[in-house]
Formats: sequence, structure tokens, C-alpha cells
Amino acid sequence: MFEPWHLPLLFGTGLVAGFVDSIAGGGGLISVPVLLSFGLDAPVALGTNKLQAAVGSGSAAWHYARAKTVPLEDCARGFVLSLLGAALGTLAVERVDPSFLKRFIPILLLAVALYTLLKPGLGDEDRRPRLAREWFDLAFGLGLGFYDGFFGPGTGSFWAMAYVMLLGLNLTRATAHTKLMNFASNAASLAIFIAGGKAHWDAGLVMGLGQLLGARLGAKMVVARGARFIRPIFIAVVLASAARLLVAAIRH
Repeated sequence: MFEPWHLPLLFGTGLVAGFVDSIAGGGGLISVPVLLSFGLDAPVALGTNKLQAAVGSGSAAWHYARAKTVPLEDCARGFVLSLLGAALGTLAVERVDPSFLKRFIPILLLAVALYTLLKPGLGDEDRRPRLAREWFDLAFGLGLGFYDGFFGPGTGSFWAMAYVMLLGLNLTRATAHTKLMNFASNAASLAIFIAGGKAHWDAGLVMGLGQLLGARLGAKMVVARGARFIRPIFIAVVLASAARLLVAAIRH
């Protein structure tokens, strides 16, 4: 199915998707259409996307941890709950059609973008938490983990806003924490896709190499430049995600 000349395109797609995703999420907006354009069945394209996304989110999480923007020991509970939630969500897709979310999620994403635009200082500095960490991990680890496995678009945006608004993290730290939780849900979903034979290894690994590099570059820029660098990219990705879902809902 894949010719040798396809490999640079797959690598470049992973590179760009990894760079964008490590900063503001939304890498699937880039990678999934490319995989579908090669003629992969939708389930295989989604599984392959999870493969390369798991590499990218793992790479970003690793670099954020090395930069000390995310303490791994504080995230263990949330990580495990995200794994569990994503596994349940991925299994649920086989029994429940997630298409009903296509009309609801864009409204939430537009609200996130509007709130971020109207709060120019949002995430500039750490603030006092509004929710105890154990309750946050339970609600959002299971909830957003399940959502990522079940449907997915906007998961990174919802995580980042939750960390900023409820745990009081600045946007740089929120982004770093988000990538760790993304890695958990990507890994759980990927395991189920692989068990079902729904991943194209060659394409996923070539894109994953691009993701490794792109995520590293993106994480370094986030750590170096902070919230002012993240915010416009975050808003653009949220709006693009909402637009894609709205177009899909109108077509169906």
C-alpha cells in the first residue's frame, strides 16, 4: 500500500503533528486525514494514528519531565486513571456510536477559545487550586481518559483548561501535565487497537519517528517561551478542531 516515496511524507506529517500537538494538542487534525488519504480503513487509520501519537506524546512528556515542568510522582494517580478511562472508552466505541458528540463538542471547544481570548492573562502564572488533587484526578482522569478513547477531538484542550482553571497551573505547566495524560490515554487505546489488528506498523513507526523530533522541538519552545507562545497556537488549534467537527456534523 505504501511506496518508498510515501515515507518522507509520513515522516513530515508526524514531524508537524508532533510539533503542534506538543504545544496545544490537535495533532490528529493533521495526521488522520493524511492516513485516510492513503486508503486505510477508518479503524486502521485511527489505530495507526494512536501509534504515532503515543510516540509523540511520550516524547513530549519525557522532555517536559526533564525540564522539570511536570513532577512525575504527582501524576501517577491521574496517569493510571487516564489509562483505565481510555481503555473503557475505546471498548465502548464498539457498542455505542460516538457521532452524537459531533454537535455537542464543537460548542464546548468554541467556549474554550472564547474564554481564552477574553482572559488574556489566563495561565500566565500559577494560582490557588480550586479543587483537591485527588478529586481532580478521579474526575478528569477517568472522564477525559474515557472521552479520548471514545471520541477524542479536543482532549488536550480540555485537559489544559482543567489544569489552569481548577488546579491553578500556569499554561506552560498545564501543557506539560496534559502531554503526560495524553500519553496514558494514547497508550491504552493503542493496546486495544493492536489487539484487534487495527494498526499499520510501517506507517505508524515512520510517523512516530517524525513525532519524536517534532514533539521534542515543540516542548523545548514551550519551556523557553511560555504562555505567550502557547496561547495563540492553543486558540488556533481549538478553533480548527471545532470547525472540523462542525463541518463533519453538517455533512452528516
